[in-house]
Amino acid sequence: MFRKQAPSNPDVFVSAKTLCAIPARHDSLREALVQNSLDPQVRSIGYLASAYAASQPVDLGAVVVSRDDGRYVLDVVPARRIRDLDEEGLVQIALRELGLSALTITADDIRQEPRYANAQLVWSYNGVRVPIGLRMRIIEVLIEDGPMALGRLLSSISADRDPSPAVMALACADLVELDLLSEPIGPRSIVRARS
Repeated sequence: MFRKQAPSNPDVFVSAKTLCAIPARHDSLREALVQNSLDPQVRSIGYLASAYAASQPVDLGAVVVSRDDGRYVLDVVPARRIRDLDEEGLVQIALRELGLSALTITADDIRQEPRYANAQLVWSYNGVRVPIGLRMRIIEVLIEDGPMALGRLLSSISADRDPSPAVMALACADLVELDLLSEPIGPRSIVRARS
């Protein structure tokens, strides 16, 4: 019933929220991209390879996160590129001219629990194919009854198999939201339809 799609290129990151394949060779950057892909405040994730600052081309290699409260450059501290002072100055000028602020994420931020373990668990279902009938039933229940505990949602869905992998896959597909911050994912975790 649930089949996982073939794995993709490990040097790029793709999710339902990415506008393009994002170069992501560093593990910390990949983890930050997973967490941002599952974050309800994040609307899209893009990549800006270069820009101009003071009439000079600048290699940015910037991940741009569009959130409800603005657009940011994802600054993952462990994955930062090493630049000389002049190059860093041009990068900062280019980002300022583009109206982008830094969203700084440290290694401790990435590993913060329960978000880290929850994101890992949910993302392990990324690419799992969900039959259309089951997808429609899950989303219909959430639209009609509103946000609810995961245990209640799972018990209300009639399926020939455990529907929890489908819910996790739908979160990866940006069709439902799961609370990853409050507690480890379990029956009391809140799930809602994506708006």
